[in-house]
Amino acid sequence: MGYEAMGAVHAWAARAWARGRERGQSGQGTVEYVGLILLVAVILAGVVKASGSFSDKGIADAVVKKLRAAIDGVGK
Repeated sequence: MGYEAMGAVHAWAARAWARGRERGQSGQGTVEYVGLILLVAVILAGVVKASGSFSDKGIADAVVKKLRAAIDGVGK
């Protein structure tokens, strides 16, 4: 009977510990996605800024137009 009680306590403690770890990492995926989106935004801003110094501004204008269209399309 003692072994059964120790096993039950051990199982309860393992479940409680696992639940505590899950709560601590519940928003981790969201934070990673936000970081990734910010990284892509910084890279795009750098590309637009760098291509603005070229004599041919077709690429910069095309990127800005596509970004504006994508942002405007989100609200609709």
